[in-house]
Amino acid sequence: MLKILFLCTGNSCRSQMAEGWARALHGDIIEPYSAGIETHGLNQTAVAVMAEAGVDISGHRCKHVDELKQINFDVVITVCDHAHESCPLFSAQTTRVHAGFADPPRLAREIAEAGGDEEAQIGCYRQVRDEIKAYIELLPALLSDPTESQNKNLS
Repeated sequence: MLKILFLCTGNSCRSQMAEGWARALHGDIIEPYSAGIETHGLNQTAVAVMAEAGVDISGHRCKHVDELKQINFDVVITVCDHAHESCPLFSAQTTRVHAGFADPPRLAREIAEAGGDEEAQIGCYRQVRDEIKAYIELLPALLSDPTESQNKNLS
């Protein structure tokens, strides 16, 4: 099984969604993990929109990347720019990939500040959820393509 770490800033939303999708879609070939370079607590709106799609991440918890340092990851995928820029060092055998996704809590705040209703705010979580799903669906093929592996940017 391919050990993949999805790394985000706070391990509250995007990395949790990615771990959930990887487990649901490719649990037979991927052993997914998620962590953050900080911990912000599990985002309950992310939990809710994943449940809408049939993926239960309610049992996940936020983890700091240091909690997983004993695991030899095959691939570390940063799912936000901040984690990409602040990604800690991993073994030379670990492939680092960046696949940035928009930050749903930030988008929801911007929508709220512009007068958008709750449904519009939740909509941005759904959009990012679906973008992450589409990425995870293609992930095994992307990782097996040497051109993409050399590129190290699969977004």
